[in-house]
Amino acid sequence: MHVDLFDFELPTERIALRPAAPRDAARMLVLDGDATLDRGVRDLPACLRPGDLLVFNDTRVIPAQLEGRRGDAGIGATLHKREGPRRWRAFVRNGRRLRDGDTIDFGAGVTAIAGDRGEDGSFALDFAGDEPVELLLERAGRMPLPPYIAARRGGADVRDAEDYQTLFAREAGAVAAPTAALHFTPALMAALDTAGIGHATLTLHVGAGTFLPVKAENTDDHRMHAEWGRIDAATADRLNATRAAGGRVIAVGTTSLRLIESACDDAGRVQPFEGDTAIFITPGYRFRGIDGLMTNFHLPKSTLFMLVSALMGRERMQAAYAHAIAEEYRFYSYGDASLLLPA
Repeated sequence: MHVDLFDFELPTERIALRPAAPRDAARMLVLDGDATLDRGVRDLPACLRPGDLLVFNDTRVIPAQLEGRRGDAGIGATLHKREGPRRWRAFVRNGRRLRDGDTIDFGAGVTAIAGDRGEDGSFALDFAGDEPVELLLERAGRMPLPPYIAARRGGADVRDAEDYQTLFAREAGAVAAPTAALHFTPALMAALDTAGIGHATLTLHVGAGTFLPVKAENTDDHRMHAEWGRIDAATADRLNATRAAGGRVIAVGTTSLRLIESACDDAGRVQPFEGDTAIFITPGYRFRGIDGLMTNFHLPKSTLFMLVSALMGRERMQAAYAHAIAEEYRFYSYGDASLLLPA
């Protein structure tokens, strides 16, 4: 399909620069079959059914943005995907000044040696020393806010260290938050539990490739960046049991959805999974493992807007986004939510 089919105009004032406070005070656009409803995140228990299961991504965002120097050259690095105990792939600003074997000094006693450059333009970085890389990043790194927020705010600040983590963040390794889960609070989880709606967790370490635009003119020519994920046997069994009992599996965030679909067999059963996934979901895809999706509002011509268009229909999503813009919903990572329940 032509990428331009997934374009739309978004006024810059609709981009949220801070999350709602409290988090569950955000608005929520509900597409339930043919119905379009303006609700709030706190209405979620009433929008679902007893026996449904929400599936959250428990990845934890690491301070993956680094500023350093190679000699006189300033070098910026955004870590993308872990390749070993001390090796990460990173997208590098001013990469033309970097060669294989160069040492980058990120300050605070943190250095890395540049390795090979991949086809996607990313560099391998091997961090020096014996300390765990996580400790090095805590000293020298900063929270990797999406560029559409960081550029307008002048970068991350101390509030983002908490704002950009979800209630479920446990497994360190993401360089972007699974932002649909940012809306959840202990009070909302208690209300869901009272309503008979369960929850489960899986892990997908979101990579910096989620920020990259689709540069191809046709979706067939776009290649996704691989991300590492895991669904253990107990979680897979619970997802399968939910559907067998007549409940619905509702993915909270496109990251949860993509991992479930990657782990699903042709019969619609979720299998235990551990490894990389580069699944790219566009209209025409047959969903096998999920029955709905809670997600934020996505960028035009992005792989994520293509995904929601695959779930609900492209024309339906174009109309829904036009409604959200007209009704002044807040967009993107710190913005409002949508609940997508196909007929």
